[in-house]
Amino acid sequence: MEQSTGTILYEHNSHEKLRPASVTKVMTLLLIMEALDNGIISLDDNVSCSEEASSMGGSQIWLDPSETLTVNEMLKAICVVSANDCCVAMAEHLSGSQELFVEQMNKRAKELGMNDTTFKNCHGLDEDGHVTSAHDIAIMSRELMVNHPSITNYTTIWMDSLRNGESELVNTNKLLRNYEGCTGLKTGSTSTALFNLSATATRNDLSLIAVVMRADTSSIRFAEAKTLLDYGFSNFEYLKYSNKGDLAKEILVNKGTLNSLEIVFESDAGSLIPKGQSANIVTTVSLPEILEAPVYKGDIVGKVVFSLNDEVLGSVNLVANDTVKKLNLGNMLAHVVESWFTLLR
Repeated sequence: MEQSTGTILYEHNSHEKLRPASVTKVMTLLLIMEALDNGIISLDDNVSCSEEASSMGGSQIWLDPSETLTVNEMLKAICVVSANDCCVAMAEHLSGSQELFVEQMNKRAKELGMNDTTFKNCHGLDEDGHVTSAHDIAIMSRELMVNHPSITNYTTIWMDSLRNGESELVNTNKLLRNYEGCTGLKTGSTSTALFNLSATATRNDLSLIAVVMRADTSSIRFAEAKTLLDYGFSNFEYLKYSNKGDLAKEILVNKGTLNSLEIVFESDAGSLIPKGQSANIVTTVSLPEILEAPVYKGDIVGKVVFSLNDEVLGSVNLVANDTVKKLNLGNMLAHVVESWFTLLR
């Protein structure tokens, strides 16, 4: 999947319902990051550990019920070493119990259109009925990466430590060391689920998500993810047309308090295109030569359409970057007085 547009570049059995193991934690991380970005929690908040959290087993940092860690430290442990105990501690911190947190996970999955998914826990240890698909993993991975890019502060850590250096952390995602542009995201494996991976990488503004499920070995999941990512980077590119607020043109304003006005792009815009086709993009600008006052900041005054081989790829609105009031007797006199004082200085 291409990250920016959500376009699927290649898929095979992508809706097969399988056990995700610790790739489940992508949804756990999404809910944590949404709570952070909404101001519900902060990175410096202390999180306590319950008896249930400390008894999770599997991959963990052996939380003790007598200790607390910050949200920042919990995120580090979840992303780097896939700590099940930290997932449960965060679930309890956010929702009061893992059960209530899992309800939120399933609710968010439905909102995102993850129709192959049912979560039974927040960590991914095997449980009957706890299933998702490669397609749904890509959807939640995209949501996390696009809307909460600061997660890569944690998913790109190769080695670190907690508890004043007493707990060493080494990332389970080996692609961080041997795949150019790797930005994460999450591994997962159990004896029943076998080996799963959601791998993300960015090169030259093109960001991809490769999902592999039920590989027979760990090395196979990484090799298959590399193959998928290589296919994407070899055959496609992301062409960015505009950045929000960039100047498109300055045009004249008739009967306004200003003679001209900057016109800017309303939003970021870009498209996924076959590699090597950027020179064939046709840009069509619809914009009047002169605007009539009044014009208000943010008013849509034109549009740019981008096409390739007569197929429209996308468009972006052009908007006024300032307000220009209509010239009347009052502001005309003010303008004359201001100009007069300027000449006297």
